[in-house]
Amino acid sequence: MQYPLKYRGEALRPAPFYVWGIVNTTPDSFYDGGCYEKVDHAVAHARLLWEQGAAILDIGGASSRPGAQDVSSLEEWQRIAPVISAVQEFSARQKSTADKIRTDIVPLQFAEKPLISIDTWRAEVAEKALEKRVEIINDISAFAWEPKLLDVVADYKPMYVLMHCQGRPQTMQDTPAYTDVVQEVYAFFEEKMNMLVQKGLPEENIILDFGIGFGKSLEHNLALLQNIAFFESLKRPLLLGLSQKSMFGHLLGQDKQERSISTQVCTALAMEKGICHHRVHEAAQTVETLALTYAVQNIKAEHTGKNR
Repeated sequence: MQYPLKYRGEALRPAPFYVWGIVNTTPDSFYDGGCYEKVDHAVAHARLLWEQGAAILDIGGASSRPGAQDVSSLEEWQRIAPVISAVQEFSARQKSTADKIRTDIVPLQFAEKPLISIDTWRAEVAEKALEKRVEIINDISAFAWEPKLLDVVADYKPMYVLMHCQGRPQTMQDTPAYTDVVQEVYAFFEEKMNMLVQKGLPEENIILDFGIGFGKSLEHNLALLQNIAFFESLKRPLLLGLSQKSMFGHLLGQDKQERSISTQVCTALAMEKGICHHRVHEAAQTVETLALTYAVQNIKAEHTGKNR
């Protein structure tokens, strides 16, 4: 869903899609925990994602996988602060996978520097990041776990990802239950958006995220994916975060290292339904998937049977 997005009064660069590259600096994230725990490894991975076409780098210092344990705000900040500083020094991309794509068909216009998103629900961590001029706060808690976060985002006015989560990571997958998951998530978004706007965050700064796998069964996840169009009346873009998630294991019996193709298929189907923001572990493959989907969706009329 292409709706205007702004941060601190600046408009997000228009594009047919936006790939968010995941940079976990944690030892225990569900897919790549421990791979990028060292600063130099995290920075190298962030650079790779940027070179492969990720417009936004989503940096996290605390795992939110089911059953994850809390870390202190100090430890979380110490993990991500040096990575933020290094990423802010990135320059224009060198040759990458994305450069091979026909831009006369898929109108990709890459920015000079990546936007930085911080995956945190802590007000203190968010405020420190925003003081460093980070552009996006990606909050799995919808400011429920630390209400001060609402004041922070209202004051700094970044782009803000409002995600739905039933419960907290320690227990959220124990017994997720809804009467109607689609209606309930929609009502949740309406309520929380109203709170944000009334506090002072412009509506055009808000991105919505279903929270696939966050307090939801396989059936709940599929119901939300089937009903993407239902959320269009909220007039806000949706960010989809389903990369390598356990829903593919529950549905297809796949281990976490076997879910790349499933992730790409679901990503293409979601883009067809109107989602243009995709948070993923594999940037190059996702750029190719979305470029192909866009090309098929937008093929010029003179190349179809419409004029015959």
